[in-house]
Amino acid sequence: FSFRKLWAFTGPGFLMSIAYLDPGNIESDLQSGAIAGFKLLWVLLLATVIGLLLQRLAARLGVVTGLHLAEVCNRQYHKVPRIILWLMVELAIIGSDMQEVIGSAIAINLLSVGRIPLWGGVLITIADTFVFLFLDKYGLRKLEAFFGFLITIMALTFGYEYITVKPNQEKLLQGLFVPYCQNCGTPQLEQAVGIVGAVIMPHNMYLHSALVKSRQVNRANKREVQEANKYFFIESCIALFVSFIINIFVVTVFAEAFFEKTNADVNAVCINSSSPHSSLFPNNNQTLEVDIYKGGVVLGCYFGPAALYIWAIGILAAGQSSTMTGTYSGQFVMEGFLNLRWSRFARVLLTRSIAITPTLLVAIFQDVEHLTGMNDFLNVLMSLQLPFALIPVLTFTSLPSVMHDFANGL
Repeated sequence: FSFRKLWAFTGPGFLMSIAYLDPGNIESDLQSGAIAGFKLLWVLLLATVIGLLLQRLAARLGVVTGLHLAEVCNRQYHKVPRIILWLMVELAIIGSDMQEVIGSAIAINLLSVGRIPLWGGVLITIADTFVFLFLDKYGLRKLEAFFGFLITIMALTFGYEYITVKPNQEKLLQGLFVPYCQNCGTPQLEQAVGIVGAVIMPHNMYLHSALVKSRQVNRANKREVQEANKYFFIESCIALFVSFIINIFVVTVFAEAFFEKTNADVNAVCINSSSPHSSLFPNNNQTLEVDIYKGGVVLGCYFGPAALYIWAIGILAAGQSSTMTGTYSGQFVMEGFLNLRWSRFARVLLTRSIAITPTLLVAIFQDVEHLTGMNDFLNVLMSLQLPFALIPVLTFTSLPSVMHDFANGL
């Protein structure tokens, strides 16, 4: 084992892990904490472990074959299934892009104390894409470092909320390692399904299998291929462990502070803290329902304005970091399935336009609750798209004709 070699292979796994920290994930985390308390932490752990195993297979496919998943699909499938697969993956990428736009718009609105309306935040997110395209010109290694910086911001901001709230550690450990859900019903079941859809992103398999190709590996040398697979797997373990800890921060903060709280409880606290957002919570005994926007407001009411702004910074980092993940995924998928060599600029312009149009309409003509409601719908959409990524990656990595000596025996 060599730390120097691990450092050389470090990058693709952290870029991939950003999909485990996008605004859709954060919303799923806070809702599972507020609705089920600590009871669904084991689902998050299981989904992350399954995600790691699938990402390992995707990375192995790219390392062994020198082709990413979309390119292998192009070679192995006939025209009709290939087109269907491409359309389904594009749908997942656009859905992910919409979540990034929604998260960024809400974060900008919170940071500006409502001065920048939601539709203004949506328009601002158009510009951020071109900033990332500018950074991309300086090389993948620098871009990987920048995204590492954004992940650090998320760790610090959500870690601050965790330290401030001080969740019960005994309940945390029980929730992680004891698969139970006492007194759970339909809402808790919906959250469990949402966690899986939010954590395991279908287009991420295509992305990871392509990112590993950025490292030079002599595929004629079996030992070099084995070594690359080993270091990419270690790096993926580290990256997903970091993303898992950040997700734990969010779930446990809302489980500790807001599980079984009513609107009246929060309304009283917000009025006492002179929060301008107290009208968000009607004075009734209905169970509190939170989303990315309300989550920040509630934290501000209970733990002071600093908690609100730090939360918004974390959401902004999550939204911005997932921008380029969708951009890269879209480019690799289009090139692989259709053999179309579009410029990254044209590719981003197309997907971002498709993602922004419905989001902008909702932001202009509806309120923030409809905007965050779109996030819940998009998490369900992601879970429905999963088979279109899982079936190819599981199939191809078990075929000796594709993987040679590295075929997955299971």
